[in-house]
Amino acid sequence: MSYLNKSLIDIIEALKNKQVSAKELVEESLLLANKYSKYNPFVTILGDTKVNSEAPLYGVPYALKDNFSTKDILTTGSSNILKDYIPVFDATVVEKLKESGATLIGKTVLDELAMGGTGVSGHTGRVYNPYDPSLNTISGGSSAGSAVAVALGIVPFAIGSDTGDSVRKPAAHCGIVGIKPTYGRISRYGLFPFATSIDHVAYFTRTVRDSAFLLSLLEGSDNKDATASTREGHNYLKDLNTDVKGKKIAVISEIVDCISEPSILSSLDNAISIYKEGGATVERVSVDLNLLRAILPVYMIISCSEATSNNAGLDGINFTSREEGNDFEEVMINSRSKGLGKSVKNRLVLGAYCLDNENIENVFIKAQKVRSLITETINNIFKDYDAILLPASADAAPTFDTLSDRMSDECIIGENHLAIANLGGFPSLTLPYGFKGNLPLGVNLTCKAFDEQTLFNLSAYLESKLPYENMIAKEEEK
Repeated sequence: MSYLNKSLIDIIEALKNKQVSAKELVEESLLLANKYSKYNPFVTILGDTKVNSEAPLYGVPYALKDNFSTKDILTTGSSNILKDYIPVFDATVVEKLKESGATLIGKTVLDELAMGGTGVSGHTGRVYNPYDPSLNTISGGSSAGSAVAVALGIVPFAIGSDTGDSVRKPAAHCGIVGIKPTYGRISRYGLFPFATSIDHVAYFTRTVRDSAFLLSLLEGSDNKDATASTREGHNYLKDLNTDVKGKKIAVISEIVDCISEPSILSSLDNAISIYKEGGATVERVSVDLNLLRAILPVYMIISCSEATSNNAGLDGINFTSREEGNDFEEVMINSRSKGLGKSVKNRLVLGAYCLDNENIENVFIKAQKVRSLITETINNIFKDYDAILLPASADAAPTFDTLSDRMSDECIIGENHLAIANLGGFPSLTLPYGFKGNLPLGVNLTCKAFDEQTLFNLSAYLESKLPYENMIAKEEEK
């Protein structure tokens, strides 16, 4: 079996024991990246095999979402307006991975400028779910390429960003582990801003242990990011345990009750039974249905408003691709019209509307007030419970031809409730817990802010009782 099929921790051990060389790992990773190009996970595949043999991740290949700044490496945000942009600095998370010895093998496709949840709007085309060889099923987004690279075994981990569910939803659809730590736990310096108050650096692995190990390397204060937490780092892997006896877990009734897919509900029931067998208490709690219905509109108002402000510099004047015009205004109009896709344009128009002087009080500020109510409601649950357990989505990954703007509670709540963790800054992790046909399903755990250790412990326990740890798509073809 390929060493890239192993977990990150096992790969590191194999490197230490000289069972495999860094050069062999990176070369195989690059080979697989090209072999699985039909799934379109990469914008850019690199060929650099230089490694630091003294560092903890020496020689371990990884993939990076193409909205993180990489010095002297093309960084497009999967947008035509940035198709030729080469940064002059590295994002902090990239610097940390360099210092740790990891080798970047490619920049991955995302929904354009991270604005989307399907992996279909990147300027290099759709990203396809690796569990559907017919290439008819979405991978989820916006961190689509990073999820697919991990699910296919091209890399043992990949970096993404999560603004509403952009790592945790594709993790569910691709059968891997995706975590969004507490807001500010990992520095966002060098991450292209989408919605500053809810953007999180996040990442994918294939095991919970690997996820715990990586957070200790990636977290920490950063004088380049005023929102980065100044809390001391922690060795999450060292303190990882699977003892759930006495833990209390909440399940929000109104979210589960709006989901009708039997495979989702039966998998959730199985997860609940597993926790109860381990000595945990699992109870249903109630949240106002109207407040849950407000999650998606509040997310859209806040994210689109902040995106409009954050992306004002993509104008064809500063550093983006430029279209011709008779004056500055015409250059900006032409550059943005041609350089930005339909979905991004729609969001920026919505954001401009929300921030207009006539609307800001009744739209944007009101959304912020409702956001506070949502966060307060979840924090009240955490006064009595250690975690919230929910399906990561209302169904398995849909096909491209069934994507639509549905207005049912099953879609508005069941498919979008993961944004709760972004609005409140809570740590949140998705892991595989079942299948519908050949497509994986994901379950999500969310804990109170800065309680990643409990999140890892509860997730590791569930993972240990299920047959999906370190699962790789299409392994038979390798």
